[in-house]
Amino acid sequence: MLNKTPANANNAPAQDYLDGFIDERTAADFLCQSVRTIQKWRVTGYGPKFYKSGRSVRYRRRDLLEWAEGRRHGSTSSYSAA
Repeated sequence: MLNKTPANANNAPAQDYLDGFIDERTAADFLCQSVRTIQKWRVTGYGPKFYKSGRSVRYRRRDLLEWAEGRRHGSTSSYSAA
């Protein structure tokens, strides 16, 4: 039988999971976007924060979540394209 006890007190993801690095393909999947779209976002400065070492680009899941939550809206009338 499955154990129905949460992984931690508030059932939040583990810290190391959120702070781990993922590649741009995984980040694009996470945001439901194409890799090309997040590449364009990096060039224009629109997208989530990223890390770059040489040619390697990585994202933290925590940064992706924060960026996505910052674009959450309750309705189209409350949306303000600033």
